[in-house]
Amino acid sequence: MQLAATLKTAALALALSAGALAAPAHAGCTVASVTQWGAGNAAGIGQSGPCNRVTMIQDGDGNTALSSQDGRRNRAVVVQGGNGNYADTDQRGRGNIAGIAQGGNGNDASISQRGSRNAAAIIQGGSGGSASVAQGGRGNVVVIVQN
Repeated sequence: MQLAATLKTAALALALSAGALAAPAHAGCTVASVTQWGAGNAAGIGQSGPCNRVTMIQDGDGNTALSSQDGRRNRAVVVQGGNGNYADTDQRGRGNIAGIAQGGNGNDASISQRGSRNAAAIIQGGSGGSASVAQGGRGNVVVIVQN
C-alpha cells in the first residue's frame, strides 16, 4: 500500500513539474531547480545552450540526481522518494524530454538522449530496480514502468 502511494505521489510530482516546464520561459530561458528533503542527498546540474530546464525533487536519504543538458529547449524532471536511489539524465540536441520517477530503495535509472524531439520516461517502484534508456535520432518515445 505504501509503495502505491509513493508511486502516485512521484507520478503526480512528475506531471506537475512537466506542466511547470511547459509554462512560458522568461528571458534567458535556462532554468534549474532542486528541492531536497532528508539527509545525504546530492544533486548536480550542468546546462549549456538556451532554454533548457531541469527540475529535481528528492525526498528520503542518500539519493543522487544528476542532469546534463547541451542544446536547446531540452526538459528533464527527476522525482525520487525512498533511500539510496540514483538518477541521471544526459541530453544533447534539441527539444528532448526526459522524466524519471522512483520510489522505494536502491533504484538506478538513466536516460541518454541525442538528436531532437525524443521523449523518455522511467518509473520505478519497489527496491533494487535498474533501467536505462539511450535514444538517438528524432521523434523516439520510450516509457519504462517497473515495480
